[in-house]
Amino acid sequence: MNSIVSALRFFFTQAVDRPDLARKLVRTRRGRKLPVVLSQDEVARLLGATTCLKHQAALSVAYGAGLRASELTALEVRDIDSERMLLRLERGKGGRYRNAMLPVGLLALLRAW
Repeated sequence: MNSIVSALRFFFTQAVDRPDLARKLVRTRRGRKLPVVLSQDEVARLLGATTCLKHQAALSVAYGAGLRASELTALEVRDIDSERMLLRLERGKGGRYRNAMLPVGLLALLRAW
């Protein structure tokens, strides 16, 4: 529907030279979907499914800090700021950097790993 509206806007503004008609055309908006959030039992089962400390730490950091898979794989030790409890993600979506909060319980798990 939005592509048709865009085509009609172009037609009325460029070909026919009637921008007054183009202003009346309105694009439709998509409803935003809410993200799926796991319950506490599901998170505990997910983290309990692995026996390797490395995998448990990776899953805990990814879920606890809300990281994307590519951000998790690019994470290095120097990116962890334990004083401010932040993770510095340098190669995030779009090549930008961002800071993610590091939950308190994860710092002990990362140090153990």
